[in-house]
Amino acid sequence: MATPFNFPSTTARLNLPLLFAGQAQKEFFVNQSLELIDALMQPVITASLAAPPADPAPGSIYRITATANGEWAGKEDDLAVRIGGAWNYVTPYAGMTAVDAQSGAILCFDSGWQAPHEPPQATGGSVIDTEARQMLTELVDALRTAGIFASS
Repeated sequence: MATPFNFPSTTARLNLPLLFAGQAQKEFFVNQSLELIDALMQPVITASLAAPPADPAPGSIYRITATANGEWAGKEDDLAVRIGGAWNYVTPYAGMTAVDAQSGAILCFDSGWQAPHEPPQATGGSVIDTEARQMLTELVDALRTAGIFASS
Protein backbone atom coordinates (compact mmCIF):
# COMPACT_ATOMS: atom_id res chain seq x y z
CA MET A 1 0.00 0.00 0.00
CA ALA A 2 1.35 3.43 -0.91
CA THR A 3 2.02 5.98 1.78
CA PRO A 4 -0.55 8.80 1.63
CA PHE A 5 0.67 12.24 0.66
CA ASN A 6 0.96 14.88 3.34
CA PHE A 7 0.23 18.20 1.62
CA PRO A 8 1.11 21.52 3.27
CA SER A 9 -1.59 24.17 3.74
CA THR A 10 0.04 26.60 1.27
CA THR A 11 2.13 26.43 -1.89
CA ALA A 12 5.90 26.60 -1.50
CA ARG A 13 6.73 29.74 -3.47
CA LEU A 14 3.78 32.15 -3.26
CA ASN A 15 1.99 30.74 -0.19
CA LEU A 16 -1.26 30.27 -2.11
CA PRO A 17 -3.82 28.56 0.13
CA LEU A 18 -4.45 24.90 -0.67
CA LEU A 19 -7.65 22.94 -0.12
CA PHE A 20 -7.80 19.97 2.20
CA ALA A 21 -10.28 17.09 2.42
CA GLY A 22 -13.63 18.02 3.93
CA GLN A 23 -12.80 21.72 3.98
CA ALA A 24 -15.73 24.10 4.47
CA GLN A 25 -16.05 27.29 2.40
CA LYS A 26 -13.77 26.00 -0.37
CA GLU A 27 -14.84 28.93 -2.54
CA PHE A 28 -13.02 31.39 -0.28
CA PHE A 29 -9.69 29.56 -0.62
CA VAL A 30 -10.05 28.93 -4.35
CA ASN A 31 -11.05 32.54 -5.03
CA GLN A 32 -8.19 33.88 -2.90
CA SER A 33 -5.71 31.71 -4.81
CA LEU A 34 -7.13 32.80 -8.17
CA GLU A 35 -6.93 36.49 -7.17
CA LEU A 36 -3.29 36.08 -6.09
CA ILE A 37 -2.42 34.22 -9.29
CA ASP A 38 -4.12 36.99 -11.28
CA ALA A 39 -2.12 39.65 -9.44
CA LEU A 40 1.22 37.86 -9.54
CA MET A 41 1.24 36.24 -12.99
CA GLN A 42 2.77 39.41 -14.48
CA PRO A 43 2.85 41.77 -11.49
CA VAL A 44 2.65 45.53 -11.94
CA ILE A 45 3.41 47.44 -8.76
CA THR A 46 1.05 50.39 -8.34
CA ALA A 47 3.42 52.22 -5.98
CA SER A 48 6.17 51.67 -3.42
CA LEU A 49 4.97 52.84 -0.01
CA ALA A 50 5.77 52.45 3.69
CA ALA A 51 2.10 52.60 4.77
CA PRO A 52 -1.15 51.44 3.17
CA PRO A 53 -2.88 53.97 0.91
CA ALA A 54 -6.18 55.46 2.04
CA ASP A 55 -8.36 54.04 -0.74
CA PRO A 56 -6.62 51.21 -2.66
CA ALA A 57 -8.27 49.76 -5.74
CA PRO A 58 -9.18 46.06 -5.69
CA GLY A 59 -6.33 43.97 -7.13
CA SER A 60 -3.76 46.75 -6.73
CA ILE A 61 -0.23 45.72 -5.74
CA TYR A 62 2.08 47.77 -3.53
CA ARG A 63 5.74 47.18 -2.76
CA ILE A 64 6.24 47.74 0.96
CA THR A 65 9.33 49.87 1.61
CA ALA A 66 11.63 50.22 4.60
CA THR A 67 10.24 51.73 7.79
CA ALA A 68 6.87 50.15 7.02
CA ASN A 69 4.22 51.14 9.53
CA GLY A 70 0.56 50.68 10.34
CA GLU A 71 -0.92 47.49 8.94
CA TRP A 72 2.28 46.94 6.98
CA ALA A 73 4.70 47.07 9.94
CA GLY A 74 7.30 44.31 9.69
CA LYS A 75 6.43 43.51 6.06
CA GLU A 76 9.32 45.38 4.34
CA ASP A 77 9.99 44.20 0.76
CA ASP A 78 6.75 42.16 0.67
CA LEU A 79 4.12 42.80 -1.96
CA ALA A 80 0.72 43.81 -0.57
CA VAL A 81 -2.19 42.79 -2.82
CA ARG A 82 -5.66 44.21 -2.15
CA ILE A 83 -8.21 41.36 -2.36
CA GLY A 84 -11.78 41.51 -1.07
CA GLY A 85 -11.12 44.61 1.02
CA ALA A 86 -8.15 43.05 2.84
CA TRP A 87 -4.37 42.95 2.36
CA ASN A 88 -2.75 39.71 1.23
CA TYR A 89 1.03 39.67 1.61
CA VAL A 90 3.43 37.89 -0.72
CA THR A 91 7.03 37.44 0.34
CA PRO A 92 9.17 37.79 -2.80
CA TYR A 93 11.66 35.10 -3.76
CA ALA A 94 15.07 35.46 -5.45
CA GLY A 95 14.54 36.11 -9.14
CA MET A 96 10.96 37.41 -8.84
CA THR A 97 10.34 40.32 -11.22
CA ALA A 98 7.69 43.02 -11.35
CA VAL A 99 7.07 46.19 -13.32
CA ASP A 100 7.07 49.46 -11.39
CA ALA A 101 4.11 51.40 -12.83
CA GLN A 102 5.51 54.74 -11.62
CA SER A 103 8.90 54.49 -13.35
CA GLY A 104 8.14 51.86 -15.98
CA ALA A 105 11.25 49.92 -14.90
CA ILE A 106 11.47 46.19 -14.31
CA LEU A 107 12.33 45.41 -10.69
CA CYS A 108 14.06 42.18 -9.68
CA PHE A 109 14.20 40.74 -6.17
CA ASP A 110 17.47 39.41 -4.80
CA SER A 111 17.90 40.19 -1.10
CA GLY A 112 15.85 43.33 -1.80
CA TRP A 113 14.13 44.91 -4.80
CA GLN A 114 16.58 46.26 -7.36
CA ALA A 115 16.19 48.26 -10.54
CA PRO A 116 18.94 48.46 -13.14
CA HIS A 117 20.61 51.84 -13.39
CA GLU A 118 21.15 53.53 -16.70
CA PRO A 119 24.84 54.12 -17.41
CA PRO A 120 25.99 57.69 -18.01
CA GLN A 121 26.47 58.85 -21.58
CA ALA A 122 30.04 58.61 -22.87
CA THR A 123 31.95 61.90 -22.74
CA GLY A 124 35.58 62.97 -23.04
CA GLY A 125 38.42 60.61 -23.81
CA SER A 126 41.43 61.02 -26.07
CA VAL A 127 39.84 59.23 -29.03
CA ILE A 128 36.18 59.84 -29.83
CA ASP A 129 34.42 57.19 -31.87
CA THR A 130 31.11 58.74 -32.90
CA GLU A 131 29.73 55.48 -34.32
CA ALA A 132 30.44 53.60 -31.08
CA ARG A 133 28.87 56.36 -28.98
CA GLN A 134 25.82 56.40 -31.25
CA MET A 135 25.50 52.61 -30.93
CA LEU A 136 25.76 52.83 -27.11
CA THR A 137 23.11 55.57 -27.05
CA GLU A 138 20.82 53.42 -29.20
CA LEU A 139 21.45 50.40 -26.96
CA VAL A 140 20.52 52.38 -23.83
CA ASP A 141 17.40 53.70 -25.62
CA ALA A 142 16.41 50.14 -26.58
CA LEU A 143 16.87 48.93 -22.99
CA ARG A 144 14.79 51.87 -21.77
CA THR A 145 12.03 51.00 -24.28
CA ALA A 146 12.09 47.38 -23.12
CA GLY A 147 11.55 48.53 -19.53
CA ILE A 148 15.01 47.55 -18.32
CA PHE A 149 15.80 51.18 -17.43
CA ALA A 150 13.28 53.68 -16.10
CA SER A 151 11.99 56.27 -18.55
CA SER A 152 13.90 59.54 -18.43
